Amino acid sequence: MGYIFVFRKMTNHSILATFLQDRVSVLTGDITEQKVDAIVNAANSTLMGGGGVDGAIHRTGGPMILEECRKIRRIYYPDGLPTGEAVITTGGNLAARHVIHTVGPIRGHSGGRDAELLAACYRNSLELAEKHKLQSLAFPSISTGAFGYPREEAAEVSSMVIENFLVNSPSLDEIRLVFFSSDDAALFLKYQKFSIS
Repeated sequence: MGYIFVFRKMTNHSILATFLQDRVSVLTGDITEQKVDAIVNAANSTLMGGGGVDGAIHRTGGPMILEECRKIRRIYYPDGLPTGEAVITTGGNLAARHVIHTVGPIRGHSGGRDAELLAACYRNSLELAEKHKLQSLAFPSISTGAFGYPREEAAEVSSMVIENFLVNSPSLDEIRLVFFSSDDAALFLKYQKFSIS
């Protein structure tokens, strides 16, 4: 199937598989505990925090993240961050130095552009990481919670975007795909489209 089971521990997180010469790892755990250059926040367009991953990142990261989000809204996006776009803030009290906030599509609300917009979330987050010379990045599963994006389809979209980006990006050494539940991680592994290494 193109993935390698490695079953090792990384700061209380189980790595289930690696891809693309170990540049991509799939693991279960809490994204707020990832010690990487940046974690990606599956944000809502207000950038003011919310439920799920968004709420956990703001709670754990503390008020500095919210302060920077307010500034971004005031200066650049007074009507909210558009779906598919990404912005970067401090990581505040998180183990990660930065947070990249991106707004995923709400299933069925994008006029048939759901896959295109989900792909943009991953691509724009990766481009922002590269622009800021980051070497490690952790993603949650964007849009598959309250936004209702089918996990099977999201696995295909995200894996293809990440692989296409990494082929041309030597600067990003490590991408972690962090799933809160082992069931979600297993579903991703079943439907991902990474090339066989």
